[in-house]
Amino acid sequence: MKAADLGLLTSVSTPTVHPGGGRAVVSVTHPSLDADATVGQLWSIPLTGHAAPKLVTRGFRDTAPRFSPDGRLLAFLRSEPKRPPQLYVVDAAGGEPVAVTDRTLGVSEFDWSPDGRTLAFVSREPEQGRYGTVEGIDPSGEPARRIDTLKYQANGLGYTIDRQAHVFTVPVPDVWAEPIPAPVPLPDGSTGAAPTVAEPRQLTDGPWDDGAISFSPDGRSIAFVSARHASRDIDLRSNVFLVSVDGGDAKDLTGRHGSYSVLDASFTGNGALFFTAQDVGESGRDFVARNAALYVIEPDRMDAAPRRLTDPETVDFTESAIAPHRDDSVLVLDRSRGALVLTEVDGAGESRRLTDDRTVVNGVDSVGDTIVVSYADARTIGDVGLIAGGAVNRLTDLSAPLRARGVVAAQELTVTGRDGYPVHGWVLVPEGEGPHPVLLNIHGGPYAAYTHALFDEAQVYAAAGYAVVMSNPRGAAGYGQEHGRVIRQKMGTVDLDDVLDFLDGAIVQVPGLDADRVGIMGGSYGGYLTAWTIAHDHRFAAAIVERGFLDPEAFVGTSDIGSFFGDEYTGTDPELMRSQSPQAVVDRVRTPTLVLHSANDLRCPLGQAERYYAALKRRGVQTELVIFPGEDHELSRGGRPRHRQQRFDIILDWWARHLPSRNNHR
Repeated sequence: MKAADLGLLTSVSTPTVHPGGGRAVVSVTHPSLDADATVGQLWSIPLTGHAAPKLVTRGFRDTAPRFSPDGRLLAFLRSEPKRPPQLYVVDAAGGEPVAVTDRTLGVSEFDWSPDGRTLAFVSREPEQGRYGTVEGIDPSGEPARRIDTLKYQANGLGYTIDRQAHVFTVPVPDVWAEPIPAPVPLPDGSTGAAPTVAEPRQLTDGPWDDGAISFSPDGRSIAFVSARHASRDIDLRSNVFLVSVDGGDAKDLTGRHGSYSVLDASFTGNGALFFTAQDVGESGRDFVARNAALYVIEPDRMDAAPRRLTDPETVDFTESAIAPHRDDSVLVLDRSRGALVLTEVDGAGESRRLTDDRTVVNGVDSVGDTIVVSYADARTIGDVGLIAGGAVNRLTDLSAPLRARGVVAAQELTVTGRDGYPVHGWVLVPEGEGPHPVLLNIHGGPYAAYTHALFDEAQVYAAAGYAVVMSNPRGAAGYGQEHGRVIRQKMGTVDLDDVLDFLDGAIVQVPGLDADRVGIMGGSYGGYLTAWTIAHDHRFAAAIVERGFLDPEAFVGTSDIGSFFGDEYTGTDPELMRSQSPQAVVDRVRTPTLVLHSANDLRCPLGQAERYYAALKRRGVQTELVIFPGEDHELSRGGRPRHRQQRFDIILDWWARHLPSRNNHR
């Protein structure tokens, strides 16, 4: 794979299975270099026989399909170029989609009522005078913001305090009605009214965000997740609420029963309400390496304390939405050793794993015994499969064009570190005779992980002639809470040992790696550990520090997570913080370093990169700062396609200068 092959990276949404069970619909999207945007449509996937997938819609970017309960309609989100997504419905048998919403700031999620007559959705409600609510007033002409909270921005969004997300309902339009004609001139010179969407009913409001909605089986109420307690500005708690479809005050179902940070909630057919949550402790802020457990509130006992069904020490549902399955069970995804394992859990806490430990399941839906997933593995970025016999039976092969361009197989490896601790990861060795120069890659998070899935970054570097080494050191997710928590207020200790021990072990155990020609790179926490490493180990020919967490002291008050992230990971004592700060040891760096960052990054703000770069430059270290305009923390994963390709080109140019390979040199 080369940088120009970005358009072959297909992403597949969570499927929706038709109530009749014969087909599923997914959104298939990909970055388009021509459009310089992510584009995609809905596809119908037959579950039996040999029929080919069929295109369902032809929008610019159609996503999040959901069949109505009776299967007659299909709802989805449609985004036009440079416009926010709106809710649409279409006849499930085919036809012209009909708009359901026309929200100024778009729609982020939705749910069908059990009778199929109503759609609930979540949308941000803009403060009057902002975000285009008054014609002729652009962002620079808006009134000043008067801020009295610690949390007021979010990466990828911007300010949040003047556009809160709330729950709305709207009647489902009649897709079979005669179309309303376009406006025509009237005798008085005016025009007739243009076709309009129904006015939605707002069910929630207030200075907080609401989301993760789910209709109750009787259709009388909607569950959602929100943080409405008095200390919400200084802690990470959130709870499950219930609001009537007729409006009125929302009821907190979980706040008095525990210190939850709730991620998702969903009713099942028997009226049980399942939710996933992290226990953030007495302070409400103890989030480091806290796995999400599954809980249930019993049917007809919404006032009762939730029951925890799973042990967060052994399973982790942090990256999982909840998919109702049978009347009393749900399907969830367990993050485990580089996989997302599909798991069924019932109301009694009995569970069974439905996929293996090398498949990354990204979404799931079911009807009866029919379970359909979107997934990735060593051969695919994203495909659709049918679960049968504990395995995924592939229904599509969307990554075939990518494999035809050339894909290098990743070798799984476990290395025993200097203190006897096992470090798990992967090595990619390019084609051709070695030894090959080596790139040590470090993932973000830190409580995240590399996976078994085909990874575009590693493939681009391998195609350029580099052996790629990537591991999940202590601090990473998927290996138990203690594995992740051990670096709390001890960053740059055993995590540094683990990545270097894995590198050394890979060079010894895997043929074709050149121990004398090694580079290092990483983003976010990976940028942190890269910068920390080159201050302590000078073997590397060059380094790339991307969107890094580089200065814990300056992180507070500038990052969208600055009110809590650094406090928990590096502590609050100034000396303790500096003992874990790459900025504090930048004077030890002599490795040529490329600093990559995005102008609109609110997670690790641009100032983190600018201060680090300036310190390197003032000390005479060979360095370069690259800033991508208009991009945020998600550039490498969801940025504009042309910027993503340019990023790869800049990275490879840096390596061609400082660590040339057979395929990448000047």
